Amino acid sequence: MALPKLKKDGLVASPSAFQGFLDALDVVGSWEWDVGRDSLVADALVATLFSVDPDRAEAGTPLREFVSGIHVDDRKRVTRQIGQCARVGGSYVAEYRVCSADGQIRWVLARGRFDLAASGEPLRGRGIIIDITPARMSEEAYVSSDMFAAAHPLERAAERCLAAKKAVSEVGDTHLQLLADMLLLEVGRRLAKLEDQSRRKLMN
Repeated sequence: MALPKLKKDGLVASPSAFQGFLDALDVVGSWEWDVGRDSLVADALVATLFSVDPDRAEAGTPLREFVSGIHVDDRKRVTRQIGQCARVGGSYVAEYRVCSADGQIRWVLARGRFDLAASGEPLRGRGIIIDITPARMSEEAYVSSDMFAAAHPLERAAERCLAAKKAVSEVGDTHLQLLADMLLLEVGRRLAKLEDQSRRKLMN
């Protein structure tokens, strides 16, 4: 499923128009980071949420461009968490704010995983970003990296879905691509719902 491009010089200031654009992309975006080359490739949704030019994100751009899109009050915590995960490998889950391309503050749920080289150095990272702004509009910020067990089945499913989506794109079958996108979207929605339930339980 091809994602529409949103050029920075064509942004619409209206939040409702921007929300319509995000809705057209669904709510789940994906990214992959080649640590050695410092080249992060992301789809249009992730680029738009982090206020990065979609063409640059598609071609691969340094991580710092996406870090700049994280809200200043969350940036240090999030980069520290991602850095720790990159050093030791494994997965992380984080909830934080981003400054999206329309100038609005939006909430995202991020799930990522890092692989290490045989030498023990960080090799690559990949993951998904879920726009959870509607669920957070009337709530106070609450973040916990321990909301999911590291081996939760939905996390493993999301990782497999990303791998399947990448493999299917190489086949070029549009019907299979649509099915892979639909499955990834549904798994992402379930992850967001699970996170919301876990957060509410911890707040009560």
